Amino acid sequence: MSFDPAQVLRLAHETLDIEAAAVLGLKSRLGDGFVVAVELMLGVSGRVVVMGMGKSGHVGRKIAATLASTGTPAMFVHPAEASHGDLGMIQRQDVVLAISNSGESDELIAIVPLLKRLGAPLVAMTGHAGSTLARHADVVLDSGVEKEACPLNLAPTASTTAQLALGDALAVALLDARGFRAEDFARSHPGGALGRRLLTRVADIMRSGDEVPCVVPQASFSELMREMTRKGLGASAIANEDGQVLGIFTDGDLRRLVETGRDLRELKARDVMHAHPRHIRDDVLAAEAAQAMEKHRITVLLVLDAGGRLIGAINSNDLMRAKVI
Repeated sequence: MSFDPAQVLRLAHETLDIEAAAVLGLKSRLGDGFVVAVELMLGVSGRVVVMGMGKSGHVGRKIAATLASTGTPAMFVHPAEASHGDLGMIQRQDVVLAISNSGESDELIAIVPLLKRLGAPLVAMTGHAGSTLARHADVVLDSGVEKEACPLNLAPTASTTAQLALGDALAVALLDARGFRAEDFARSHPGGALGRRLLTRVADIMRSGDEVPCVVPQASFSELMREMTRKGLGASAIANEDGQVLGIFTDGDLRRLVETGRDLRELKARDVMHAHPRHIRDDVLAAEAAQAMEKHRITVLLVLDAGGRLIGAINSNDLMRAKVI
């Protein structure tokens, strides 16, 4: 066995060319059948049941997962298991999406009569329009390819890529027709990065109560420094006795103040604070806090209620710990 780097790259380039051509070739064959398939899946009162054997089965699992995560209830049922009891998972109100490049997979063909008797609409995704599966389907989606990327033209490569792309096309068309939004996607992905960005609110991660550094305007400079050091936020709010925020003092302000050479011992909090500090509400998304910090080049935001009273604070470290940024 010899290893030829040039041959490796040539085959890799050829594989990508063949598979790209296979996907692009689907465009000219999309028509009324695709629209009908989307209408069936959009109007289903049950679920889209995806089925497939072998490599088509692996693709089918991914298609079912994509449909489910984008607003279309879906699940994968293995055709062989369906013949041994799992067919009971499929109901009349479901739509079946059966995937087979040849359209002659024995395990699929064996249960087609049962599916027809059940009355669930059957959508076939196949590379052979004259196959047994296609002839018995209510709708046929042509996923055929001219050739596989495999040099032997045997291993499913371009055909499975075409199936996957066609499944994505179904999912995208369906999510658009459903008016599916980013917030809907986040609700089905609460553990993912997008879910955290879209579902986490400032109230979920802000510091509150005694964790929020705050001094009155007449506090001495040393009192202000002790409060900032204890709370570790990198800033302190300055508020009156009623909690109305008057200003803020940050680590950056401290560095700039030291550079002036002023006698810090004589200063009060009101003398060094920045009035009208940037702030945010506790009911907004934490992602908006991150955007505000980036826009204004700051690392701390005070959280105020509708009356301008201090109820919390948040900094960039809080956002990073919550994996919002």
